Amino acid sequence: MSKVFPRIGRRRALQGAAAGLVALGLLLWWLLPLGEKPPGGTITISTGTPSGVYQEYGKLLRAELDKDMPNLTVRLQTSDGSQENVARVATGKADFTIAAADAVETYELNGGEGAARLRGVARLYDDYVQLVVARDSGIDSVADLKGKRVAIGPPESGVRLIADQVLGAAGIDARKDIAPEPDGIGTAPGRLKSGQIDAFFWSGGLPTDGLRKLADGFSIRFVPIEPDLVTKLHGEGDATRYYRATNMPESAYPTVQNGSVVPTMAVSNLLITRTDMDPRLTEWVTRTVIKSRDGIGAHVHSAQLVDLRTAIYTDPLQLHEGAQRYYQSVKP
Repeated sequence: MSKVFPRIGRRRALQGAAAGLVALGLLLWWLLPLGEKPPGGTITISTGTPSGVYQEYGKLLRAELDKDMPNLTVRLQTSDGSQENVARVATGKADFTIAAADAVETYELNGGEGAARLRGVARLYDDYVQLVVARDSGIDSVADLKGKRVAIGPPESGVRLIADQVLGAAGIDARKDIAPEPDGIGTAPGRLKSGQIDAFFWSGGLPTDGLRKLADGFSIRFVPIEPDLVTKLHGEGDATRYYRATNMPESAYPTVQNGSVVPTMAVSNLLITRTDMDPRLTEWVTRTVIKSRDGIGAHVHSAQLVDLRTAIYTDPLQLHEGAQRYYQSVKP
């Protein structure tokens, strides 16, 4: 019997080693295709404003793409936000971008140039609408903004699109009932701090660095966007169907919220491209987006919400052929 055990032990050891190699091979195949030369070339990604989440996410994604595709040059373009991003990709001025679903739908409904060529790559994370005022402000609701100086975002931003909708649902005409300012997250915090504006809208991932920095040296609070306003928006149909009532968690800005949630609304963000983008390159980009979630999420908290199970839902856009290939390759 003593001669049998060593043989069994060796056999089990070999089986275990083989199983380990198979598991490692499957893992490596999921991360990067074995034996396949990475695609190269040059792509342009339209991001967002310097203090926003789109820009930060874009920089970190470029670093991950550099690792996976060293022969691919990735250029980043700053932008005013979702509306400009959608137009850039649709018209060929950029190859990939992040945009909120309502901005994509609005571009299509308005018959924007090249709208039919737009395709989805991945659903990423949700943007939360954040209506910011000084802590000692008398503004307690959206309706209280009437007659005030309110930054509603640059004309081509997703913030402007949402601010117009929210104000309208509260019975406020952004052109007549407030003093509208075109500031985004880059300039609005400073202008609120100096008293040049009374409030500003921002729509972005949680937390947004520009707001965290403002809260470090200035007392602010968030004005709630109540569920009844979101319900009213849903009744209007079209792009507003992408809004959902939610709460901004107390962990988003702890020093501002003091353990309390804030009623607001959210809209999903999509990574998008065009039908003419190379399928193989798009497949590799999709893979990098999914596998880099934890690495990017360590720096951009909202990126932790990127999930393989939900990434395929890029409504209102169909998935790009290359993205579809990737999701089919990892389908259980």
